Amino acid sequence: MRSVGVEEELLLVDRHSGAPLAVSGAVLAAADRLAWQRPGAGGARSHEFEKELQKEQLEFATKPVTEMGELQEEIVRIRGEAARHAAGAGALVAAVATSPLPVQPSLSVGRRYRWMGEQFGLTAQEQLTCGCHVHVSVASDEEGVAVLDLIRPWLAVLMAMSANSPFWQGEDSGYAGYRSRVWNRWPSAGPVDIFGSADHYHEQVRAMIDTGVLRDEGMIYFDARLSATYPTVEIRVADVCLAASTPVLLAALVRGLVETASRAWQEGQHPARVGTSLLRLASWRAGRSGLDGPLLHPETMKETSAEHAVEALYQHVREALKDHGDDERVREGIARLHEGGNGARVQRRLHAGGQSLASVVIRCAEMTVEP
Repeated sequence: MRSVGVEEELLLVDRHSGAPLAVSGAVLAAADRLAWQRPGAGGARSHEFEKELQKEQLEFATKPVTEMGELQEEIVRIRGEAARHAAGAGALVAAVATSPLPVQPSLSVGRRYRWMGEQFGLTAQEQLTCGCHVHVSVASDEEGVAVLDLIRPWLAVLMAMSANSPFWQGEDSGYAGYRSRVWNRWPSAGPVDIFGSADHYHEQVRAMIDTGVLRDEGMIYFDARLSATYPTVEIRVADVCLAASTPVLLAALVRGLVETASRAWQEGQHPARVGTSLLRLASWRAGRSGLDGPLLHPETMKETSAEHAVEALYQHVREALKDHGDDERVREGIARLHEGGNGARVQRRLHAGGQSLASVVIRCAEMTVEP
């Protein structure tokens, strides 16, 4: 069975005001101290946390697992640890994809981040967004690229399901997932053309880096890409999700997509010739609507309801879900998402109910660490 891992970026916020706090250094230092004190550590730094582009962020990655129940336990555990480390710096961790409150982010220290700030100006300086990346194992780059080519039309549905960024700089953006609009300011971000082979994929990546616009392979910000570090495909379209169960739902669907695509490739099927321009429209529509408006149907690229688009995704991967033992979990997760809403709907519901944006952030921080 294919292994799955999840990366999440969390927002560090003041425990009283909900405003973003530039304290990632203190939080990582607390994680380092605890790691060194663990029995058997042997002086080794061993924890799941990393710094991100801005000091107001904290990133973590789960270990690769094959069981979705174990993945949820990992996410709940690590979010809880992040909250405990943050508490010492007067901060909470909030799984929100943009800050509802106004913020002037602070670039993290390091040569790479300094280069990005100089190269991209306001794009880097204003880029305080938190995503969720799902890694699924593949046997080879050739299989991985075939998967990337075949899953292109389905990624916007995942973006809509995860949408958790309705507010930007103290205002309602009018989008359910505004993070995607901010993220797509990067010149390498968004949907891409069909590659056709692993050789062509790697040629394209090398050519992009050779322009000098990008510093390294880590700045290939495609919606889905081959991991430069692990034998995985990495799907990068999702907002960080409020409830810990939602990234598990996404991970199960993504593994289903990868397995379904791999089987189609092995049977000699070719990817749908959907133009990148149409995929960009599907992506925009998903960020605008989330689950509270129309989406583009992944098979027809025509407007449909969010419910129909999600159902199409589910039916597309259902055989793989059954083979993985994930079908019931996914069906229940989709029903729960439609009923209770994604993070965007929850944030707006809290705000419409009379809570200030500061209170919305504090409540989201509480929900972040709920089992």
